[in-house]
Amino acid sequence: MIRVHHLNNSRSQRVLWLLEELGVPYEIVRYQRKPNMLAPDELKRVHPLGKSPVVEDDATKLAETGLIIEYLVEHHGRNLAPARDTSPYWRYKYWLHYAEGSLMPPLLLKLVVDRLGWLGLPARGFVKSQIKLHLDFLEAELAAASWFAGEDFSAADIMMSFPLEVARARGGLDEARPKLTDFLRRIHARPAYQRALEKGGAYSYAA
Repeated sequence: MIRVHHLNNSRSQRVLWLLEELGVPYEIVRYQRKPNMLAPDELKRVHPLGKSPVVEDDATKLAETGLIIEYLVEHHGRNLAPARDTSPYWRYKYWLHYAEGSLMPPLLLKLVVDRLGWLGLPARGFVKSQIKLHLDFLEAELAAASWFAGEDFSAADIMMSFPLEVARARGGLDEARPKLTDFLRRIHARPAYQRALEKGGAYSYAA
């Protein structure tokens, strides 16, 4: 059985959601954040970086959400990916990489800059402009199609969920971008998303 090393209130919520969409049985190994919001030291016994998610599938152990999602879709049902070598397939691949490679960095930088207080003031304008650039881009993309890879829901939408939830919580995403806010409403209403919340525990970004 698949084992998910799940840190509360983190990226690993996406993996639980994906497994619920796939209908694949899995086991959750739970970890709680420390008071400073860092991951507990016990996760270093699973992976040297002490990060989550980490997934074990028999002898296979994987970290990094994008890789985990690709692996699970390819090995446990391709119904959440477009047909290979089609235009939607390469869009799907793009969003799998974009979520953490392009969208998350300015959101993380905003968190750091905000915590620096007045020391972060010189960088705030730049960070704000970068987040706006990405949110404007994404709003336009969802104006052209129902989901990120096209007209069909895919694992790319699962991958994109966390950075957009973070953007809603602290990156300025609001009703001024109706396509993105509607995307969040739609994914939060999915039965598999709700089941993953029940199993994963408290997850403030779904609020």
